[in-house]
Amino acid sequence: MRFVRYTTRNDPTPRWGWVYQDQVGPLEGSPFDEFRRLEADLPLASVRLLAPLTPGKIICVGRNYIEHAKEHNAEIPEVPLLFIKPVSSVIGHEQPILIPPQSQQVEHEAELAVIIGQAARRVEPPEALSYVFGYTIANDVTARDLQRRDGQWTRSKSFDTFCPLGPWIETDFDPADALITCHVNGQMRQMASTHDMVFKVEQLIAFVSSIMTLEQGDILLTGTPAGVSPLRQGDVVEINIQGLGALRNPVATDTHKV
Repeated sequence: MRFVRYTTRNDPTPRWGWVYQDQVGPLEGSPFDEFRRLEADLPLASVRLLAPLTPGKIICVGRNYIEHAKEHNAEIPEVPLLFIKPVSSVIGHEQPILIPPQSQQVEHEAELAVIIGQAARRVEPPEALSYVFGYTIANDVTARDLQRRDGQWTRSKSFDTFCPLGPWIETDFDPADALITCHVNGQMRQMASTHDMVFKVEQLIAFVSSIMTLEQGDILLTGTPAGVSPLRQGDVVEINIQGLGALRNPVATDTHKV
């Protein structure tokens, strides 16, 4: 099933919904708990899609595709390389990625995002997928020049708008071998399969849950393939994952003073 968060022209209050073909229906309750589906009678094109959830934690994995590590002349990690993005970086489908004045090299990173459905602590890999609620698409936007300058990744990954998510949550999805592509202004920049991950989804959940408890609504970003490239004002980034649809965001310059 596909779940969305959305507003309408007549009602700016965010609410949960479900998608059937190209129609949206309201949801009474939360998809994480008990809910009731109402009739899907709104055209999908008529609603404004928001980020499909407000996550608790956003845990990310670096260098989880061999070719991406190679393009940065970095070693393949022996264990998953983790970092965290703040919830304040989250935006939704069609919302603009803002290039901050502190950076001259902001890049896209197309990723599969895993949404945790129940508390997970020290789970074993064979059990790990049973803790997953669903999946969505993420763009781990990165200020590459600041990442290199700082030597650690917090600042470069944490600017407002640096975590587009969407367009929805898909609960019926197999993460084992799905094609990921990223286009900028219609030109292909990234293409790989989730099969190419160094550490698979179940291994990542097991590893992370051995360190911290994963709570309902937490998100795990699973790494990006090779092909990351700079973004400029006026660009449009579209990330497609087979079975999950497309996440699209325009790029603009952040004009707020530092």
